[in-house]
Amino acid sequence: MTRRLFRILAALGLAASLCGFALPAHAEKRVALVIGNNDYRNVPKLLKAVNDARTMGDTLKQLGFSVMVAENQSRQQFSETLLAFDRAIEPGDTAFFFYAGHGFEIAGQNYLLPTDVPAATEGQEELVRDASILADRIVERLQNKKARTSILVFDACRNNPFERTGTRAVAGGGGLAPMTQLPEGVFSVFSAGPRQTALDRLSNDDANPNSVFTRTFAKELLQPGENLVQVAQRTRRLVSEMADTIKHRQVPVYFDQMVDDVFLSGLAKDAARPADPPPQKLAALPPVSVPRVPREETANAPIASFSRHNGGWSVVFSFADPTLGISWRMAGNGDFRETGFIDTLDPRTRKRMPNPSIELPSDAAAGTIEVRYVDPAGDMQGPFPVRFDPEAALIRDQRKILDMTATNWLSFREFNGLLVYYTHLVSYRCAIREVRIGIDTAVPNQLLKMPGCDMRDPSAIGAGMPLYMKLAPATQFVSVELTYRDGSVSEIKSFRSATRSNN
Repeated sequence: MTRRLFRILAALGLAASLCGFALPAHAEKRVALVIGNNDYRNVPKLLKAVNDARTMGDTLKQLGFSVMVAENQSRQQFSETLLAFDRAIEPGDTAFFFYAGHGFEIAGQNYLLPTDVPAATEGQEELVRDASILADRIVERLQNKKARTSILVFDACRNNPFERTGTRAVAGGGGLAPMTQLPEGVFSVFSAGPRQTALDRLSNDDANPNSVFTRTFAKELLQPGENLVQVAQRTRRLVSEMADTIKHRQVPVYFDQMVDDVFLSGLAKDAARPADPPPQKLAALPPVSVPRVPREETANAPIASFSRHNGGWSVVFSFADPTLGISWRMAGNGDFRETGFIDTLDPRTRKRMPNPSIELPSDAAAGTIEVRYVDPAGDMQGPFPVRFDPEAALIRDQRKILDMTATNWLSFREFNGLLVYYTHLVSYRCAIREVRIGIDTAVPNQLLKMPGCDMRDPSAIGAGMPLYMKLAPATQFVSVELTYRDGSVSEIKSFRSATRSNN
C-alpha cells in the first residue's frame, strides 16, 4: 500500500520524500504534512529547513501520526502535496501541518514561498502572491475537510528574502503576521514574534542540524502529559532564553482556538487512563479529568466564563437547552449546592429561570467545577466537569477587556506640561507581557515599563506605581502595541494628543 501510494504521488510530480504515510480506516486518526524548503532558485538558499522537516517528521511518527515529508517544493509540487494531504484527512481527524522555509507577509497576510518564487522588487507584490501559498488557505482547507483538531507550525520567520543591494525590496515584513482570527479547533505556532527573526544557530560552533526553534519544539512535543499550550509555552521560554544568550530577541508565539486541551504525547499527568483501550486507537483528544463530558452532540454540556472582581470570581454557566435547576461543587469536595433562581421567567419552560452564576473566593485554587442540571423532563443530567485555572482565567478575562476598550489604553492631560496616562493598561497588566510605544512614530520603538502582576489583587494600583510619562509639548501622537501573555501581539493603536482629555 505504501509503495503504491508513493508511485501515485510521484506521478503527480512530487519531488518529495514520503515517509511512513498510510491511511488508517478508522476515524479520528492523526495525519501530518511537513515541508522543508532549502534550495531556492531566485532568493537566498536556506541551510536547515529540510533537516527541520525531517526531524519534525520523525517526531510526529513517534506520536502516532501518519506523516508525509515533502522537500524543496516548487509552486506546482506544493499544490499537489497539499491535494494529497487533503485526501488523507477525514472528518474528526487531527491534522498537523509544519512548514520550514521562507515566509513573507504582505498587507497582513502570510505567504509560504516555494523554491521557484521569483526575485521580486518594489511594486511586484502581486508576483509574490501569485507564486506562493497563502497560509490562511491551508486553514480553510483543513476546516473544509472537517478536521477536529488542526495544528499549524511555521518555522519561517526569517529576514526579508527579497532584499538586494542597490534595489528597493518588496513591501512587506521579513517574517509572518499574527494569525489572530483563527476558527475554532485550530492551534498555530510561529517560531518568532512579529518583526523578529528566527535563529538557525546560536554561534558558528553550533553544529546542531536544526534551527533553534525546531530543535526545541520537537523535543517538547515528546514530553508526556503536556498539552499543546504547555508545549508552546515551554518552547517559547526555552527559545527566548537561548536567544538572550547571544543578545538576540526571538520569542515564539502561539494562537489558541482549541475548545479542549489537546495531548499529543500521553494523557494529562493527573488524568486517569481508560481501562483496556482499543488496540491501535489514536485518540485525538484524550480525557483530561474524570468524569468525562459526554461526547454526543446532543449533550447539553455547559460553557463557563470567568470574571475577576475585587471580591473574588464570578462564574457564569451557559446551557444550550432549557434547565429547571442547576447545582455545582468543586470536584470531590462535599455535596452539590443549588444555585437558586432569579426573578425572571424562562419563556421556554414558563418557570423561574435558574441562576446561571456562582461566586468563588479570590484565593480559590485551580481545580475542576462539577456542574449538573435538571432538564425540562425533570431528569438530572451530568455532572459535567469545568476546568478552573485562576491564572489562565484572569489573563483571558483581562485580555478581553483590553480588546474591547482599546480606545482607553492612553489618555492625555495638560498639567505642568503634556502628560500621557496609561492607567488603564496598569489596571489590566496581568494580561500583558510587554508594552511598546512610539512617540510621533507609527512604529512602537520604546519599551514602557509596567509594574508586576499580583494574582492576589490583580487590579490594584499601589502607591508609587508609574501611571504616566511626560512628553514634549509639541508631541502629536503616541502609538501603542501590546504583547499579551500568550505571546500574541495586538494591532498598533495611535492616540492623538489633539483629542486629549483633561479629566
